[in-house]
Amino acid sequence: MADIPAAPSGLRRPPLHGALRWDTVVSVLLVILLAVSFSTVGGFGNALNISFLIGNTLPVAAIALPMTMLVASGEIDLSVGSTVGLSGAVMGALWNHGMNINAIIVVCAALGVVCGLINALLVTRLGLPSLAVTIGTMALYRGVAQIVLGSNSVTDFPQNYLDFGSGRLAGSFLPTAVLPWLVLAAAAAVVLHATGFGRSVFAVGASAEAAWFAGVRVKRVKLSLFVATGLVSSLTGVFWVLHYASATYSNATGLELSVVAAVLLGGVDFDGGRGTVGGAIAGVFLLGTLQNVMSLADVSAQSQTIVTGVLLTVSVLGPRVARQMSPSIR
Repeated sequence: MADIPAAPSGLRRPPLHGALRWDTVVSVLLVILLAVSFSTVGGFGNALNISFLIGNTLPVAAIALPMTMLVASGEIDLSVGSTVGLSGAVMGALWNHGMNINAIIVVCAALGVVCGLINALLVTRLGLPSLAVTIGTMALYRGVAQIVLGSNSVTDFPQNYLDFGSGRLAGSFLPTAVLPWLVLAAAAAVVLHATGFGRSVFAVGASAEAAWFAGVRVKRVKLSLFVATGLVSSLTGVFWVLHYASATYSNATGLELSVVAAVLLGGVDFDGGRGTVGGAIAGVFLLGTLQNVMSLADVSAQSQTIVTGVLLTVSVLGPRVARQMSPSIR
């Protein structure tokens, strides 16, 4: 695979470059929302609530990392929530059959690779659109999860693993699982923004045909991104079970909408070719904080869904409007 050259660094950028970028706007909105919530929303600032907020946001934050790269390459995966549910269902079923917990986690990771590979092969080998393919596999994986575990709920996992899923670091408000997520986030940022592979992802998203003529192995890039998304989704399924101490086939139902909304809200272009890991993370925590505040204010679940839908619409329109307002800024 050819290395895509980096953008020239010696060019002088406009003075407002960065200030009007959509991911910068989202980061500023997150800071404002946190400041307002700390000062005006009762119970928001206590350690227990902050721990809940971060812990409940981590599943979306984890899957948003590979999803950012996938969307930047011009593709999407709507089966991530069902992959989480399938991983949890398999985890519960194998635990009921007496398999070692460490072996179960390895099986779940392999299952995620298979799920991502199925999506990848349907998109790259048959040329099918990823939106249609992953809507189909979303239903397929959820259906298999229901067959595997039925309506049962498995809860009796080893306590030390449950402590990892819901425990805190050294008595602080930070969930234990935040450490591996930070490592994953740093790795994703380096891969996307500081490697030839990352530049290939943006090149494929901007124009797959041009990238192919430049020597980029387009299908291989997309295949690796689908597999990475499946792997992270299945490991998130393991975390989901341990965090909520429950394995059911319906785990993480609707999670894909939160992931896609957060990634697009963070400025990743739905058409591909643009986006940052930092912006996606800001979008994840902006959405998570807003949902936490609405829950504290006893806003109904239906109203929260409406707000999420509005944000999803804004996340698609906002970056385009921002680029039209500042045409010199990409």
